[in-house]
Amino acid sequence: MATNSRTKRMTVSQALVEFLGHQWTVDGDHRERTIPGVFGIFGHGNVAGLGQALKQANALDPDLMPYFQARNEQAMVHQSVGYARMHRRLGTFASAASVGPGAANMLTGAALATTNRLPALLLPSDTFATRVADPVLQQLELPHDIGITVNDAFRPLSRFFDRVQRPEQLFSIALAAMRVLTDPAETGAVTIALPEDVQAETVDVPLEFLQNREWHLRRPLPERAALARAIAAIRGAKRPIIIAGGGVIYSNAEEALRLLVEATGIPVGTSQAGGGSLVWNHPQNVGAIGATGTTAANRLAAEADVVIGIGTRYSDFTTASRTAFQAEGVTFVNVNVASFDAYKHGTQIAVVADARETVEALHGELARFRVAADYAETVRREKAAWDATVDAAFEPSGLALPGQAEIIGAVQSSTEPEDVIVQAAGSLPGDLHKLWRVRDALGYHVEYAFSCMGYEIAGGLGVKRGAEASGSDRDVVVMVGDGSYLMLHTELVTAVAEGIKLIVVLIQNHGYASIGHLSETVGSERFGTWYRSLDPEARNFQGEQILPVDLAANARSYGVDVIEVEPGASSIDDLRAAMATAKASDRTTLIHINSDPLLYAPDGEGWWDVPVPAVSELPSTQRAYEEYAEIKATQKPLLG
Repeated sequence: MATNSRTKRMTVSQALVEFLGHQWTVDGDHRERTIPGVFGIFGHGNVAGLGQALKQANALDPDLMPYFQARNEQAMVHQSVGYARMHRRLGTFASAASVGPGAANMLTGAALATTNRLPALLLPSDTFATRVADPVLQQLELPHDIGITVNDAFRPLSRFFDRVQRPEQLFSIALAAMRVLTDPAETGAVTIALPEDVQAETVDVPLEFLQNREWHLRRPLPERAALARAIAAIRGAKRPIIIAGGGVIYSNAEEALRLLVEATGIPVGTSQAGGGSLVWNHPQNVGAIGATGTTAANRLAAEADVVIGIGTRYSDFTTASRTAFQAEGVTFVNVNVASFDAYKHGTQIAVVADARETVEALHGELARFRVAADYAETVRREKAAWDATVDAAFEPSGLALPGQAEIIGAVQSSTEPEDVIVQAAGSLPGDLHKLWRVRDALGYHVEYAFSCMGYEIAGGLGVKRGAEASGSDRDVVVMVGDGSYLMLHTELVTAVAEGIKLIVVLIQNHGYASIGHLSETVGSERFGTWYRSLDPEARNFQGEQILPVDLAANARSYGVDVIEVEPGASSIDDLRAAMATAKASDRTTLIHINSDPLLYAPDGEGWWDVPVPAVSELPSTQRAYEEYAEIKATQKPLLG
């Protein structure tokens, strides 16, 4: 009920729910709900607060703030991140968890969102602000500081953190949270901790707080002097290369990038987040760059005299642990909306601005610049050679257990250009980065900033929600290894409950394929990376007894349609047939296929710095150290 004409008497939770339902992100002519819904798992910490508020909203106005169930708190945040990337950071979900373990379960999701520079609103419940029932069930107690709760662990993981200790604080906290959530340079996990007693307390809410509010996306223009320095460097280049990162996608700069590289002939290598910046068969797209890159991109990078990073945070995989760029005196031009990323690695030419605005400005100023004919021919030749390598890798071997590259090729040939591939961890991200032929700006979704095992199915749900919210019926194909599947597969139940269609390709290789391979290269002989029965005498898991685990049966028990591809010479053909069946269905389908983890994808001549012990009793480690020391000598302390 209203206490006067300018306020409304509500609980803190009711006010927050109604506030979130009226927030809008605006980008030019495009306007969409900033928070289109809330994922929630209820416990004693929030069932009477946010739970009641969401129930009330559902009863009075179902469209105000839709509620969706989840099976795991971490997965709620993963869904939010998947949705946010599909919407180019313009929208995301809120995730509500109860006190203690429910809140703590979201910590991994918070770290993932912040690392990926993708927005997610977290609403963990907190213990009593009044401490009237102190200590409550599931409360963390630290004798040296009673005020610390589980939720304080969100502080280093969040781009914004605050706790609503009194009802009146909600107004300033909610507005500050929205500012960070919608700021391209600041966004990530945004956490508002909500004590369970404060959630249910009443407050007079100003009506202005509950009105529609628009958050206009900032697109900072490049400063004139910074742009001039960048243009001068590029005009003087003989062998320039562009590294396209996620900022190209988030700023909707793909078309501007295409026009720039067609006019100048500058080749483009992509980071994991930048997949989709150019379609795979564009003449200037030389593919993935860095540790999981292609020979084309990495050979050009090694000789480049000017490297133009656009919207990349320059992780160690992108720079091949600072070994990718070997030319003497190489110059780096970094374009990024966040100064933190623009100045990475000692870069001296930083343009702190929106990617699209900067690329368009560069295009206008580089009208008369074009790479020399001999360099253009080198780009063409290297691209053609790598394309032929991928063609060969996609050819079925006829072996009973195919390699991962063959499986990727079969899935690739079974998808439409607009379909989305989703992945996050294991050996698949590296192989997909090199091999997957992206045909749509939003068709490649590999979470590799945090590379979180278990992200795939939950993230895929978020991607599918994002596609449907945009009016697209594109299929979402989740590729996942058995190790990552075992980490977090329960959101398959969410897909079944809501009738959301995913295609899940589960690759069974009985262990951790990626770390197994890495373990070999660093001399640890795949120790602890196989899924095997414990050998009581050797006290390890390195034997031949494969575990009798049936993951296909697990998925089937959730109500998912399951197709099992049996080992054999026709397994790749059978996989293609299974993909056709899954695409024709309107239900979630899991395709189970066995692979040989010892059959590797083609090498792209990248390197990743994983330290090897200099002293060891194992000959394998001794050999690995010799190789490590040799490559380590090429590493640079700075890039710019």
